[in-house]
Amino acid sequence: MYNILICDDQADIVNALKIYLAPEGYQLFEAYNGREALDIVSREDIHLILLDIMMPVLDGIAATRKIREVSNVPIIFLTAKSETGDMVNGLNAGADDYITKPFVPAEVLARVRSQLRRYASLGSRPAEEATLTIGGICLDDRTKAVTVDGVDVSLTPTEYSILKLLMNNPGKVYSTKALYEAVWQETALGAEGAVAVHIRHLREKIEINPSDPRYLKVIWGQGYKLEGE
Repeated sequence: MYNILICDDQADIVNALKIYLAPEGYQLFEAYNGREALDIVSREDIHLILLDIMMPVLDGIAATRKIREVSNVPIIFLTAKSETGDMVNGLNAGADDYITKPFVPAEVLARVRSQLRRYASLGSRPAEEATLTIGGICLDDRTKAVTVDGVDVSLTPTEYSILKLLMNNPGKVYSTKALYEAVWQETALGAEGAVAVHIRHLREKIEINPSDPRYLKVIWGQGYKLEGE
């Protein structure tokens, strides 16, 4: 059973999400500001967080930064369409995905399932998965550890999935749409903008100079690829 934390300062939104998710058998926790969310994360084994951006006491972006200091649990932002700039800042802070209000129940369930699948795969330890190495990047899919030039790198589940896909296919160019559908495992329906944010965040972690990358490169007008030095 997965434990999901729903955090929004509007009780009707929390209740609506509980109605969508309860039939799936998830154990649901609720919070109404970022401070309450941090308290629950510190006490409970949370597997996914649905987190509003605009909240009193501690907003979603600040809460995400705090959570990322101690956990790589998947975080999905709950955002209004008018909060696009805040959503991008949230993804930069370490969130994995976002859902815009008003919610479509099928989309909520699809994104929750997708993130939980990815998180579960990070926790599994298949016996015969090889270690992937490109240049100074080493990804061990048995332990889910990533190092760059021998230094441990902490990735979110989404960042890990992107890196693993690209390392399994060195030199192959993935369009934004193809990368989104391969990693998120769902049809790209206008949410591909999240890919660019995750790519930028991933570069900041694996590149010495993100503006002049050694490995993770953009092919203008085509997409992204990973290559050796």
